[in-house]
Amino acid sequence: MKPKDIRELSVKEIEKKLSETRETLLQSNLRKHTGQVEKPHTFKAYRKDIARLETILTEKKQVAAAPAAAR
Repeated sequence: MKPKDIRELSVKEIEKKLSETRETLLQSNLRKHTGQVEKPHTFKAYRKDIARLETILTEKKQVAAAPAAAR
């Protein structure tokens, strides 16, 4: 996923996408340990997607909290 696409999502959608990506990575790791993985290059992509999602989610939460703290 591109950062531009992630920034267009709401906080709830980002959290949902984050949990889905983590679940996919977990399932891929389980398949890897049983020798059933077909595309080992996807592990790196999943980890990078998770990092992007977490970074943008943190940014959005900080922006939402900033106006409330200024009051």
